[in-house]
Amino acid sequence: MNEDTRLFNNAESEHTRHYAPGDIEGAITTVLATLTGDGSPLDIERLAGLDQFHSGGLEATRLLARHAAITAADHVLDVGGGLGGPARLLAHELGCQVTVIDLTEAYCRVGERLTAAAGLTERVRFWHGDALNQPFADQSFDVGWTQHSSMNIDNKAQLYSEIHRVLRPGGRLALYEVVAGAGGPALFPTPWARTAATSFLVTPEVLRALLADAGLHERSWHDQSPWVGNWLRERQAERLQRGPAPNAPQLQLLLGADFPTMARNLAVNLQEGRIAVVEGILERR
Repeated sequence: MNEDTRLFNNAESEHTRHYAPGDIEGAITTVLATLTGDGSPLDIERLAGLDQFHSGGLEATRLLARHAAITAADHVLDVGGGLGGPARLLAHELGCQVTVIDLTEAYCRVGERLTAAAGLTERVRFWHGDALNQPFADQSFDVGWTQHSSMNIDNKAQLYSEIHRVLRPGGRLALYEVVAGAGGPALFPTPWARTAATSFLVTPEVLRALLADAGLHERSWHDQSPWVGNWLRERQAERLQRGPAPNAPQLQLLLGADFPTMARNLAVNLQEGRIAVVEGILERR
């Protein structure tokens, strides 16, 4: 086993322990039986609580797509795309082709099943692989896409170098990421890490410098923390008023019994300025 393979296997094992601690494939079988038992195609919006694995949910995905000006002519690479929720939404609503690469093999297998159930296999495909050593040819994609993907990646310089490599000249990177705030260290567990040992947040200033060093030039940059804070409060108020939506799977299905603590810490971290959420559109020139 060479060193690259060893590092990949170690990273995958750590990633899987956090993001897929239980039998997610069995759980998804139950979800699909519930949501498609009448033979109808999967309604991707009913999965949003599960597969839009980022703060802001469907609204954040649609907003990022609009700011990135994605069209049906684009081929999008979703880096760290998980179960493929954003990929399916982009393919369904905009008609584009999307390739998802993710480190967790079970997520790729489940993502393929969900995509087939939604009737989108012609537009969305999955690769089990390493974002730092992508199996794609140079200049293969029109758009790179990351939503809450970089927090578990220490070597961000390599991440953005690889994204730059696979983007065509004039291609865009659409990012929506959690960054370190000025309010002190983040509280754990969070949805992306159970301890600080697997969380690699950087400040917005460091992130922007890394992107520039990779040859990605800013078109736009926004601190979305106030919007995300409002979104979290609205979702909490809805849950208190209406209770959980029937037959709507949630992230606890993936992350286990401590997900409520993770969600609370996410909200506290944002409220106290320990983290922030930024959105950027960048261009490879």
